[in-house]
Amino acid sequence: MTLSITPEEYRRFRQMLESSSGIMLGEGKEYLVTSRLRRLTERESLKNIAELLDACARNRTLQESVIDAMTTNETLWFRDDHPYRIFREKLLPELVQNRKPVRIWSSACSTGQEPYSLSIEIEEFKRRNPGKLMNGERILATDISPSALADARRGQYQQLAIRRGMSEQYLKTYFKPGDNESWQINDVVKSRVEFRLQNLQQSFALLGKFDIIFCRNVLIYFSPELKTDILRRMRSCLNPGGYLMLGASEAMNNLSDCYEMVQCHPGIVYRAK
Repeated sequence: MTLSITPEEYRRFRQMLESSSGIMLGEGKEYLVTSRLRRLTERESLKNIAELLDACARNRTLQESVIDAMTTNETLWFRDDHPYRIFREKLLPELVQNRKPVRIWSSACSTGQEPYSLSIEIEEFKRRNPGKLMNGERILATDISPSALADARRGQYQQLAIRRGMSEQYLKTYFKPGDNESWQINDVVKSRVEFRLQNLQQSFALLGKFDIIFCRNVLIYFSPELKTDILRRMRSCLNPGGYLMLGASEAMNNLSDCYEMVQCHPGIVYRAK
């Protein structure tokens, strides 16, 4: 079935998506909506986007499926490299001085590559610096997509996903062969990561306090007002002197009362004031 969308349907869809998830769709993204929702409309026997929107108003589960379809994206291992270099060369050596278990939040974890990359970095740090990092370190990984979280919890990746950033050395050390030419992340790396469903629009105060928050490549989809609100609330979740890591195309504006910029050459990290 070919799925089309009228200007009015697109307007209504953008409004629904922003109010329910915070995600702002720009002009000219109709193709993205129709391509991602075609299978869902077929599954639900809906003729068009208007029927889908009406059904979403009555069915919260269906609305969540729509959000899921619009937010599921492929990601990379060790994306952009320098955030992980900063993590292993600056943040972890600094945090070990506190002599307490490190707690990290990966706030838009998708299918798990970011939190598992961080867990691998922790394992490498412990191998190079035996006894320095107190045991009990934890990584909380959250996302708005239930299907992405289900994939992340499995920790099993096809060869195509593995090739996107995973080195041969780490593959041999931290994965084992799985079914159908897949790779399964090992139990040590997997055990320190906990996955939870979280919409960043909603309160996350109950998640607790963190030493480091990774909030990368998600704020670009939100309005400036929502972005500022999320960053202020994240400040409240950071321990004194804790760090926030944003994506390469994301910047901190008008929040100098909350964060101090730290230049790491290359890369930037923000320290909680």
